[in-house]
Amino acid sequence: MSITDEIRARLQATFDPSELDVIDDSESHRGHAGFREGGESHFNVRIRSEAFQGQSRVARHRAVHAALGDVVPRIHALALDIDV
Repeated sequence: MSITDEIRARLQATFDPSELDVIDDSESHRGHAGFREGGESHFNVRIRSEAFQGQSRVARHRAVHAALGDVVPRIHALALDIDV
């Protein structure tokens, strides 16, 4: 399973989001630190879920990182856009 698919599956299973976009943005970082040939090093995630209701921005980010678990150390960058 690709890292993109793994991120999508874990977030879907944990948060049952109404909206989820997982974008591999690695190619736009070619020549920068952490870039890997073949991609899957830099990601942008946009997620909307009622599970985030009442949580602070920091709590939302921590929840996403916890859901991704061992995926996080395998990537270089993760940009998160999280809301209800």
